Amino acid sequence: MKRHLLSIDDVSADDAATLFATAAEMHDVQKRQVKKLPALRGRTIINLFFEDSTRTRSSFEIAGKWLSADTINIAAKGSSASKGESLRDTVLTIAAMGVDALVMRHPASGAALQVSQWVDAAVLNAGDGTHEHPTQALLDAYTLQRRLGSLEGRHVAIVGDLTHSRVFRSNVKLLTKLGAEVTVVAPPTLMPSGVGSWSAEAGFATAYDLDEVLPTADAVMMLRVQRERMSGGFFPSAREYTVGYGLTRDRLAVLGPDVPICHPGPMNRGLEIAADAADAAQSLVLEQVSAGVAVRMAILYHLLAGDDA
Repeated sequence: MKRHLLSIDDVSADDAATLFATAAEMHDVQKRQVKKLPALRGRTIINLFFEDSTRTRSSFEIAGKWLSADTINIAAKGSSASKGESLRDTVLTIAAMGVDALVMRHPASGAALQVSQWVDAAVLNAGDGTHEHPTQALLDAYTLQRRLGSLEGRHVAIVGDLTHSRVFRSNVKLLTKLGAEVTVVAPPTLMPSGVGSWSAEAGFATAYDLDEVLPTADAVMMLRVQRERMSGGFFPSAREYTVGYGLTRDRLAVLGPDVPICHPGPMNRGLEIAADAADAAQSLVLEQVSAGVAVRMAILYHLLAGDDA
C-alpha cells in the first residue's frame, strides 16, 4: 500500500487481498476475552471529524486502541475550527504534536488529499464530501467476500442516492477491480451527471428500473437518501421514492434467501429500506459494522507497523 489511503485508486487488487487476509486475523481478535495486540504500541492516531459520524469514528477509535495505539478523537464542533481556524492551521497544529496518523472526515471533496500534502503523518480518508470513502468500500467488499466467496463475476446492485454518495464512488471502483459485475440504480435526478461515459470507461452498468435488476443480483447494496446534502427537490415525496427505489417487503420476496443485503448506514427505515429487509436473515448490516473494525485494524497495521515499528 501507499503511504496514505486517500482513494480506492491507492489500493490494487493485490493490496485488497492482503488487507482482507489481515482483516480475517483481526476479526478473530474480536472474539477474544482480551482484545489487544501490541502492534502499534507507541503510535499516536488522531481522528479528526468535521462531520458527524457514529460507525466510522467509533470503529477507527476501537481499531486503534485494540492495536495498542494512543487514539484521540477531535470533533470540529469542539475544536478551534469552530472559532474560525483554517483547515491548514488545524492540521499543522495537530501534526506538530508528533502524531503518526490522521484519520479525517471533511465535507469538502479533496480535503484529505490536500491535507496529505501539508503533513508528514499518514492520512486516511474517512470520507471527503461527495468524493470517496475508501475504508467503507474495503469493509463492504470484505463482508461480501466472506459471504459469497470470490467476487469474480458476481452481480452487485448498488441502489439509491448516487449523486451525493461517496460510498458509491469508492464501491464501484473497488468491486469492479475485484471482478464483480456492478449495476448502479437510481432515479434520473439522483444519477450523477456524466455517468454514461464514466460507466463505459470503468466497466459498470446503469439502470433506472430496480425491479428489472433485482432478479439477477447476487448482492444488493442500498444507499441512504442523503437529505442533508440535497439543495432541491430530487424526488416529489418520500413515499414515491420508496415505491420506485426502496427495498420494500415485496422486493425482498423477489430476492433469493441467500442474496445478501448491505447498507453502509445510517439507515432510513421505511424510506430506502424496509424494516423487514434491514432485519432479514440475509442482511449483512451488522456484519458490516463488525467487519469495519477488523478492516480498519488491518489498514492501520499495514500503514503504521512498518519495519521500523
